[in-house]
Amino acid sequence: MIENARSLNIAASLILIVGIVYIIGPLYLTLSTASQSYEFMLRNGLAWYPGDRLFSNMARVFAETHIPVQMLNSMLTAFSIAIFTCILSFLSAYAIVYFRIRWAGAAFALILATIMLPLDIRVITTYQVAANVFSPINALLDVAGLNGLIAQTFGAPVKLEWSVLNTHFGLVAPLLAHGTGTFLFRQFFLTLPKDLFKAARMDGAGPIRFLFDILLPLSRTSFAALFVLTFLSGWTQYLWPLVAASTPDMQTAVVGLARLIPDADGQIPDFPMIMAATVVVSIIPLVMIALLQRYLVQGLVLTEK
Repeated sequence: MIENARSLNIAASLILIVGIVYIIGPLYLTLSTASQSYEFMLRNGLAWYPGDRLFSNMARVFAETHIPVQMLNSMLTAFSIAIFTCILSFLSAYAIVYFRIRWAGAAFALILATIMLPLDIRVITTYQVAANVFSPINALLDVAGLNGLIAQTFGAPVKLEWSVLNTHFGLVAPLLAHGTGTFLFRQFFLTLPKDLFKAARMDGAGPIRFLFDILLPLSRTSFAALFVLTFLSGWTQYLWPLVAASTPDMQTAVVGLARLIPDADGQIPDFPMIMAATVVVSIIPLVMIALLQRYLVQGLVLTEK
């Protein structure tokens, strides 16, 4: 049994080493290429050993590209998505668990159904609505025949228009509602004592006071975990920012990285600068994970009460 356990440990260690190399290898290649010059890359291809041009390539990123402005857009977008998703998920889970709602189970099932309908699947319809937020109202007026009546009365039908494309609101709003956060908070609330709400009511605490003074402090680790996950998801979004923002000053950093590759045929991309931009864009998510890693683990395992 000891020999079998030792052989299993060796096999597991080898698998872990292979996994580490698989993960660290591309990161090392990114850093080593970012530290070389464009001329070196033309002569030798991607670098397998580091050079001395990392900071100069980073300086070029800030001087020659829109990445700094796009990083600000990514920061604003990701932070807004994270904070509003946490608030909406917390309130929806609070209502489902602690209020006597007749169709609470059906409502929770519909919320979970949003997990199976990510934005990548419904991007076309979402774009149509973002191009004109009032398009459903216009369609309803047409179907109901009210637009014809209005046209006969006033001489022209009602056509409401409001586009949120190329705006921060348009980048954030379609990504807010998601069932993962509600599921996370609901599962955490179910681990709390069932009599906690009744005890708070007996002490004179109403629903609002119970929410802010008792439930919110207990949920800080779940908040931190969901905040990190949704922040990283918002930071790495590509498809929706690509179609919702058409100008470089409104695009996010991930889209900006893709734009650094030239469209002209035969032109060799400046991979050292692109890799340096990748390093710069990756700093904020790495810092976020490093600072909130403990809360992320505690919130996901739902062990702290």
